Amino acid sequence: MHGEFKVPGGKLVVADLEVVDGKLSDVRVAGDFFLDPDSALDDINIALNGVSSEADTDTIARVVREALPPGAQLLGFSPEAVATTVRRALTHAAGWKDYDWQIIHGEPLAPAVQLALDEVLTTAVGEGRRKPTLRIWEWASPAVILGSFQSLRNEVDREKAAKYGVEVVRRISGGGAMFVEPESAITYSLYVPGELVQGLSFADSYAFLDEWVLEALRALGIEAVYKPLNDITSPHGKIGGAAQKRLGSGAVLHHVTMSYDMDAQKMVKVLRIGREKLSDKGTTSAQKRVDPLRSQTGLSRQEIISYMLKTFVELHGGTASEVTPEEYEEAERLAEQKFSTEKWLRRVP
Repeated sequence: MHGEFKVPGGKLVVADLEVVDGKLSDVRVAGDFFLDPDSALDDINIALNGVSSEADTDTIARVVREALPPGAQLLGFSPEAVATTVRRALTHAAGWKDYDWQIIHGEPLAPAVQLALDEVLTTAVGEGRRKPTLRIWEWASPAVILGSFQSLRNEVDREKAAKYGVEVVRRISGGGAMFVEPESAITYSLYVPGELVQGLSFADSYAFLDEWVLEALRALGIEAVYKPLNDITSPHGKIGGAAQKRLGSGAVLHHVTMSYDMDAQKMVKVLRIGREKLSDKGTTSAQKRVDPLRSQTGLSRQEIISYMLKTFVELHGGTASEVTPEEYEEAERLAEQKFSTEKWLRRVP
């Protein structure tokens, strides 16, 4: 069995092992990490032999930690990373390069159609009708996109939204509200088979699926890091946030919105951002939470998107693709019947 795990912001960890009578056997941990003393790697491998194949990541990490000699230095990885890699080997998790990735950078669409496409394309990947896909969104109009479980009345001032021509919609994933305007944000979705995140905790899968974009941002000079659970941030402030939905078909929807040149004053008029949320983020004003990519890179929005796509292809491969006419038709129908309705919007009043 073979498993790999790229530590977010760290190094690659690899585990090869066998299972004999329900126990780990012939465990060989490797990777491009740094470890001192060298002999600690043998200590890790020896300790993992005989561990139950049903052990969870916490148990495996504890075994690794207890096997380390006093003063051992682990750089670019951790006992938890080794545990995650072992679990990915045991669950036959797939790697990025096991798939023929499709890349879509589509035309501007209405917010409800965009959300419907997310559901349609994720379902198609889960049912094997579409290969795993990365899609860059283009917004046709301003919008507030609520998380699946957010209260409409608590989050949005609908009168102000109507005044500024901001459509209010609700997505199928959880998380917080997003405020977007055309050309002001960079939004992308990943539609992935469940096997790609096999062996990862729900929390770990967020950073795992966004590691490629962090690498792109760092190459552009942004000190981007992942702040659990779902924020992409830098020393200058928050850049964006992620959300996920796992469908019954087994596929995972992972989407992210990053601010490029956000109108913060309009955002705080439309969104009801409470004091507790601002305090939780360690700021005193909503404007300070929005740190546009333009101010940190000096690049155009399209230049940043192009570099993101270039980075993804270099790391994982990818072929240019399009939404099919059938997928568009299904999305438009779903937008009309679900995402544009007051019933869906008010599912949490």
